[in-house]
Amino acid sequence: MDTSRNKYAMRLLWSLLAALLLGSVARAQTPNSCLDCHSALDPPYKVTGEQFSQDIHAQKGLTCASCHGGDPSKDDQDAMSKQAGFRGKIARKDVPALCGRCHSDGAYMRQYNPSLRTDQFAQYLTSVHGKLRAKGDEKVAVCTDCHGVHDLRPANDTRSKVHPLNIAQTCARCHADAVYMKGYSIPTDQFAGYSASVHHEALTVRGDLSAPTCTTCHGNHGAAPPGVSTVQNVCSTCHVFQAQLFESSPHKAAFESASLPGCVTCHSNHRIAHPTDAMLGTGAQSICTNCHTEGDAGYQAATQIAQQLDRLDTSVKGANEILDRAESAGMEVSDAQLEQDQARDSLTKSRVAIHSANPARVQQDVDAGLQIATKTHQEGASALKERDYRRKGLAWSLLAIVAVVIGLRLYVRQIERRPS
Repeated sequence: MDTSRNKYAMRLLWSLLAALLLGSVARAQTPNSCLDCHSALDPPYKVTGEQFSQDIHAQKGLTCASCHGGDPSKDDQDAMSKQAGFRGKIARKDVPALCGRCHSDGAYMRQYNPSLRTDQFAQYLTSVHGKLRAKGDEKVAVCTDCHGVHDLRPANDTRSKVHPLNIAQTCARCHADAVYMKGYSIPTDQFAGYSASVHHEALTVRGDLSAPTCTTCHGNHGAAPPGVSTVQNVCSTCHVFQAQLFESSPHKAAFESASLPGCVTCHSNHRIAHPTDAMLGTGAQSICTNCHTEGDAGYQAATQIAQQLDRLDTSVKGANEILDRAESAGMEVSDAQLEQDQARDSLTKSRVAIHSANPARVQQDVDAGLQIATKTHQEGASALKERDYRRKGLAWSLLAIVAVVIGLRLYVRQIERRPS
């Protein structure tokens, strides 16, 4: 009985494999006069079968005719007849609506990717690009400028032009071209600034794909430059605690009255440098002195906060150093090192708290960190003292052993010298 079932199962398996193989061969032999011709043309009309096979549309079963119309199964002029619905090259002005024909249809898109949003075209119409396009501007970006034409890949594919690692270069194709952007009255150094920023470093060097890139702040299909009054809202989507502290700080009202943007006044926008304690106080790298002068309340607060941070930073570094020395000497300080993590956290919290511009608020986190760092420093010192005590004990023990050995040696010699 089992043998019969096994034979039946094997026959069924071979039948399925044969069906799949025949189906693959049939698909491979399906004529496509579009690719037959265009694979032999010169760029920009050249489109090879290999190139199109990498396109997400082709992988989902769509063909050239899905966008361009016509009948790829014919190899004569009927393939490009009006009766076959041939549209030919799609004009730039018609690209968004053509893409939106499918991508705005929820029922249609659900069969391919139920999680894909279907409001991209509606968002595009509200964007700066879409509004300028509606006014007849032929230079603004349309779908194919960002996503590609016949080699579109999913956004999570590292080869995609809109992958987080590539989107900045894609935007820069237009926005970093001073000649192309002439007449729009916006800078063209955004990409250069971003490439030198802490955000770009986090993305490309540390491999953090959640780090901000162009679309994180400006949006993608509904792209719009954040206004002066809303830039802090954009930053606060990631930097939540800093934004909450800024909202209750004296800077909030002062910046609004002076029509200054919240975050970028101190941190810039695209060229955001790694924040350091040197940005506070009155040193050469201070940004506080851009607005505050010696003697005013803000200058005094900045000086006080800088001193607080310096005190805690010095204390934390000192505790780290003595604990490292104790550990290298073989002493057990793991509990103290765990506590030291809390001191480092307090230092981080203190650096976040500076956005309150309130020395008393910063002092709370500084005091908490100092208390822990002082304790762990003492534990490290005690461990080193214990190390020295053990070393002294070992030295005395060794001296005692050497003395005993020498005494025994002398005693043996004395015995050997006695007459027998």
